[in-house]
Amino acid sequence: MSTLKLNKSPAPTEQKREKPVRPLSPELRDRSKAPPVKKERAAAEPQARDAQAQPARKEKAVRDKKPRAFDGKPEQKERRSPSANDGRRQYNREQQRPRMAKTDDRPPRPSAPAPAAIDQQPRLSKVMADRGLCSRREADDWIVNGWVKVNGEIIETLGTRIDPAAEIIISAYAKEHQAETVTILLHKPVGYVSGQAEDGYEPAVVLVNPDNQWPEDSSGIHFKRGHLRGLAPAGRLDIDSTGLLVLTQDGRVARKLIGDDSSVEKEYLVRVEGQLSANGLALLNHGLSLDGVQLKPAKVSWQNEDQLRFVLREGRKRQIRRMCELVGLHVVGLKRIRIGSINLGKLPPGQWRYLGEHERF
Repeated sequence: MSTLKLNKSPAPTEQKREKPVRPLSPELRDRSKAPPVKKERAAAEPQARDAQAQPARKEKAVRDKKPRAFDGKPEQKERRSPSANDGRRQYNREQQRPRMAKTDDRPPRPSAPAPAAIDQQPRLSKVMADRGLCSRREADDWIVNGWVKVNGEIIETLGTRIDPAAEIIISAYAKEHQAETVTILLHKPVGYVSGQAEDGYEPAVVLVNPDNQWPEDSSGIHFKRGHLRGLAPAGRLDIDSTGLLVLTQDGRVARKLIGDDSSVEKEYLVRVEGQLSANGLALLNHGLSLDGVQLKPAKVSWQNEDQLRFVLREGRKRQIRRMCELVGLHVVGLKRIRIGSINLGKLPPGQWRYLGEHERF
C-alpha cells in the first residue's frame, strides 16, 4: 500500500499579504540625528508661515485706518440712476415725500344731534309762539293740519322739538285762517264771570250776540256765529268788578296780554273805604308781596278823596283787593278802563265791539 505525500505550499492570499521588506538607509538607521525633511514638506512650510502672518498684516491695516467722521446723517448706499428704475419715480430721502391726508385733516361730517341734545330743544309750538306767529293752541292746530314747514319739511306731529334758529314757514291757509280771527272788547257788568260758568253765574261770553253789539262799532266787521268758536278771555276780571274785558280768537293777542313776559299796562279806578296807613301809598306802589312773591312796581295815586287809580303790569287773582287790605283799605268798587293803548271809552255796560284792524294793544 503506497502513501501519498502532500506538498504544503502557501495559499495565494497569504502570499499577497506579504510585503517586501525594504532595507533602511544608513542615515535612517542612525537615531542620533534628526530625520531629513522632505522637499515637499520643506516647500510647504514657508507658505504656512505666510498664511499665519497675513491676518496680522490685515489687522494692522484696519488699526492704522482713521475712523470716518460722523456728520449726523445715516450712511446712504449708492443709488441707481433713474434709467435703471424702469421709469419709476424716485424720491430723495432728504426731501419730504407727499403724504395722503389723514382723517383729522378732513372736514368733520355732520353728525345727528344726540338724544339728550334733542330733548333739550324747545317744542315747535313754543318757538312759533315766541316768534309771535300765533299762540300755542293755534300752533297745534296748524301743525295737525300740515300748515307748518320747518327747514323745508312739513311737520305734522305734535310735540316735535326743533332748533330754535330753524326756518319756519307758515302756509297761506293758516294765514287766511288767522285773518278770520276776531278780538272783542266787552264792557263786563257786575255779576258775570270772565271764564267758565261757576256758582250759578253766567260767563261774560253770553253777552256777545248781535243784540248787544255797540251801534257805534266802527270796525266794519259783521257778526258771524263762527266768531264765537274758540273765543276766550285774555285776562281776569272778577265777578264783583266791571270794565274792559278782552275776548279773542287770536293767540297772539292772548299771549301779548297774559303771557309770562307780558308788560302791557292795565289801568283801574278803585273806590275804597277805610283809613290808609302812614306809608300805605308807598307800599302800594312798591313793597308788597302776595303768596310769598314780591309784586312788580305799580303806579298808584289818589283820583279823588275816595278813589284810587291803579296801573299794573301783572294780573294776580284779586290782586288789587288783596293789596288794599294789606294797607288798611277795603275795596267797594273796581272798574278797568284801559288795557295797553285800548280804552274802554264810551262803550256801555253789557255791550261789545270788535277790535279794529288799525287798533293795537
